Amino acid sequence: MTANAFLQAGLYVVVLLALAWPLGHYMARVFEGKLPMFVRWLAPLERGLYRLAGVSPQDEMDWRRYAVAVLLFNAAGLFVVYALQRVQVWLPFNPQGLANVPADLAFNTAVSFATNTNWQSYSGEVVMSYFTQMLALTVQNFVSAATGIAVLLALVRGFVRRETGDLGNFWVDLTRSTVYLLLPLSLILAVILVGQGVVQTFSPYKEVARVEATAYDEPVVDASGAAVLDKNGKPVTKAAQASTQTLALGPAASQIAIKQLGTNGGGFFGVNSAHPFENPTPLTNFLEMLAILLIPAALCFTFGRMVRDERQGFALLATMTIILVALMAVCIGAEQSGNPMFDRMGLATAASDAQSGGNMEGKETRFGIVNSAIWATVTTAASNGSVNAMHDSLTPLGGLVPMWLMQLGEVIFGGVGSGLYGLIVFAIVAVFIAGLMIGRTPEYLGKKIESFEVKVSAVAILVPSAAVLIGTAIAVLVDPGKSVVANPGTHGYSEILYAFSSAANNNGSAFAGLGTNNFFYNLALGLCMLFGRFWVIVAVLGIAGSLAAKKLVPVSSGTLPTHTPMFVGLLICTVVIVGALTFLPALALGPIVEHLQMIATR
Repeated sequence: MTANAFLQAGLYVVVLLALAWPLGHYMARVFEGKLPMFVRWLAPLERGLYRLAGVSPQDEMDWRRYAVAVLLFNAAGLFVVYALQRVQVWLPFNPQGLANVPADLAFNTAVSFATNTNWQSYSGEVVMSYFTQMLALTVQNFVSAATGIAVLLALVRGFVRRETGDLGNFWVDLTRSTVYLLLPLSLILAVILVGQGVVQTFSPYKEVARVEATAYDEPVVDASGAAVLDKNGKPVTKAAQASTQTLALGPAASQIAIKQLGTNGGGFFGVNSAHPFENPTPLTNFLEMLAILLIPAALCFTFGRMVRDERQGFALLATMTIILVALMAVCIGAEQSGNPMFDRMGLATAASDAQSGGNMEGKETRFGIVNSAIWATVTTAASNGSVNAMHDSLTPLGGLVPMWLMQLGEVIFGGVGSGLYGLIVFAIVAVFIAGLMIGRTPEYLGKKIESFEVKVSAVAILVPSAAVLIGTAIAVLVDPGKSVVANPGTHGYSEILYAFSSAANNNGSAFAGLGTNNFFYNLALGLCMLFGRFWVIVAVLGIAGSLAAKKLVPVSSGTLPTHTPMFVGLLICTVVIVGALTFLPALALGPIVEHLQMIATR
């Protein structure tokens, strides 16, 4: 890594942690009902929403009622998003007259946005109307993020409360997360983005003159529109010239703000945050990267405040940060090293010139290698999935980092709420392992960890992993899975493995060489998203309910401290070893083999 890389990565981490601390304390006050003075003017909106929905804020739920509320609310959102896509041609704010979305793609997209995955098998500017982007997709960006926070709050109450079945009220947690956190932050970020040049308009697409005309061969067609063939059966072409181009516009800034803050990641445009209308300047690039991890990092401080031991939040944040920084260094170093195969192909002038300056393929020159590698690491550490460079063009090790971050279960910061409750599940497993070592019943935050919590934690960890491996195995065996792979061999396999890793862990990024807009992948990836999101949510709520019913165990000389560097190390080992044991064989067939093939040319 160069000095510039250390400076940029260091600046990002320092600013992120500095902003996360006050935001985390603010969220703790909001979620405990102690509203700071500067947001109390929003309280009438909160109360009005309760009256409109017929919700009593004092009505507490046990874990089963809470889980049913989560599932029904998200199922309703899924249905609405699907329905709006299927009738968008007849709805307003569709200046381009975009057609209704096909059923299988509409299903995949509805599941994707309901599960906070935002996997997109389409380019938004040529498929989704402004109305669909706003009312369906942007709204789901808010409520799917708020759902993750609500489930985390229920788990926190499981640790704080004793001998009760009550975990709070899902509708209250959902509303407070949206009204006091996601809406204000999104409004602030959207205004800044518009000021930097991100588009926010209802105007139709614009036809503008090119700086230079582009020459190309145009197929000749007959009166019926069929291609004219020559005597050899090949299409006849004629010279043509393009002097104009169409610029896609739309209300993008409002969606981009919440897609980053809510760790959603769905792009308004097909190339996502590599598009100059989504991410035009170095400042917007830095702010959007900060937004991706800001709330997940801040929730660690919120957790510490709400369990009345801030050291616990610091320990979880330290675990996340250490793994993130280590893998970020690997990704940046791999991309700056470039590809030595350029030497063998005669594309480098000297042995030291292999991709002189590093691997710039698939990257925006506005951002360069370091900012692209930081973004790739950050977006897959969180379950965000937005990109400012094409991950399919990363070096083998550079591509392995984001793939493995997803396969760890999206617990290294992860999604808003979901990342932290996922890491807490790993913490439960870690204290269970430590308890086995010393022959004592394990305890975490004053609650005994017994067989139920361990079994359910194992299920929560293993179900997404099973979805990745089973889905990949089926895809490489059946023709619909193999026929749309653009790159044969190991990289084609990596593209399939990446797709299922992204879907089952609710990330949404992709290796772009895989054609997924077909019935097989729309269905298979949609099912993986559902299992990866809601199976884990139900498991976490089950753990929360079990913990809330228990007594508080006083700290004794045999209690394992869970705020020390030793526990941080144990938790890191638990996360990494589980990920390594689960996915090392699969990774060995893809990016690891690719890397060995690449360096063999030296």
